[in-house]
Amino acid sequence: MTDADVVIVGARCAGSAAATALARAGRRVIAVDSARFPSPTISTHLMWPGGLAELARLGALDRVESLGAPRLPTASVEIPGVRAAGGYSPVDGIDYAMCVRRTGLDLALVETARAAGAEVREGARVTGLIWSDGRVAGVEVSERGGRAYALRAPFVIGADGRRSTVARLVGAAQPYLSRRDGRACYYAYFDDPREELRPVAAQWRQGAELGTAFPCDDGLTLVLLMPPDARSADFQQDPEKEYDRTIDELLPGLRERLRGCVRRSKVFGAHALESYFRASNGPGWALAGDAGHFKDPVTAQGIRDALRFGRLLGETLAAQTGPATAGDPAPGTADPALQEALGAPAGVDAAVAAWERRRDHECLETFYWTERTGRAEPVGPLDVEMHRALRADPALMRRFLDVYSRIVRPGEALTTPRLAGWTLRALLRPGTDRTDLLRYVARTARELRQERAEINAPP
Repeated sequence: MTDADVVIVGARCAGSAAATALARAGRRVIAVDSARFPSPTISTHLMWPGGLAELARLGALDRVESLGAPRLPTASVEIPGVRAAGGYSPVDGIDYAMCVRRTGLDLALVETARAAGAEVREGARVTGLIWSDGRVAGVEVSERGGRAYALRAPFVIGADGRRSTVARLVGAAQPYLSRRDGRACYYAYFDDPREELRPVAAQWRQGAELGTAFPCDDGLTLVLLMPPDARSADFQQDPEKEYDRTIDELLPGLRERLRGCVRRSKVFGAHALESYFRASNGPGWALAGDAGHFKDPVTAQGIRDALRFGRLLGETLAAQTGPATAGDPAPGTADPALQEALGAPAGVDAAVAAWERRRDHECLETFYWTERTGRAEPVGPLDVEMHRALRADPALMRRFLDVYSRIVRPGEALTTPRLAGWTLRALLRPGTDRTDLLRYVARTARELRQERAEINAPP
């Protein structure tokens, strides 16, 4: 006997996306989450146009827009003496970013999944997996209040975050590719009366420091600091004091942006982060969202990828028996045909393995680009030339921003001729430490060659 076609552990971005896709195909889906929604979680929650397009594909964008976060049609990047600003190419007609707090965003996604026909059980923690003939066949659940029970299904999706219980229980917690992130994250929310600046997502870099201001819902602005991870000890001793000091003394551009704004929250933080890929499929199971793949938050790609690959995983599993028909079971009941397909190792395992290969193919170059972007290195002469070029050329600025929306690959924007031109201009500029610059360029060139070899390697 089975309780569902698919059980999903975790009902935030990836879990709700997978549940929505499966339920819309008429499949019986139960998602369980230890939280009760609305529920906060550590997140910097900026979505570029490409991420908002994923919300639209799920049918969740209207719910999310109703939360009141402003549209952000302009992005600004600033280093000492150079500010570049521009807009985005539309993705499915969407040409703006948004920053939506996770309490509202995740609830909107849960409501979208429920409206599609998925069952979402809140306050329910998965404590174990059920195995049958070497395949995952369900989960053991413990609810708040002490009730424990089993949910049986021929397939289980772990969408339960970086510390995934499912990943640990199937032996996939150790990444096969990982990088230690160079920066920590500390953020807070400010009351923001500066209406003229609320359509702008802005970033400042000074020395090795990085800070951002992203207007969000309820009249607030998310102010994120990403200091070198080595400075996390300063924040741990007194996070409020060090957060304020960093803005006041180390990031003058951000300090000016916040003139007239008042901090209304405590400081939230995370440090010693690791970016990774984990093996994300096996007999009767798969890992979606941060459970399977995580990138440094510096490029704000996590929500988009969780939505996209959660949805694609749901569609992949639903497709094992083709689209729902008039003869299919009613939504909310288990589908014998799907259960038979999911219990046939060759078909479903091959399909989910192909889903994982697609995820890795689409994400690997962005993973490496994000790792380089997130290094806590001081602003250098190549950064100066790049920002000058972005300021002078609106089309180049748009192409640069389209990398964040994932409609342009990093290598298509940061081309070898472009990097060579910036290097030459930096070498000719008085005051440049040419030895340091050439060492930096040589190191970067070696890394790019190695990365491109991996990116282009056959799967």
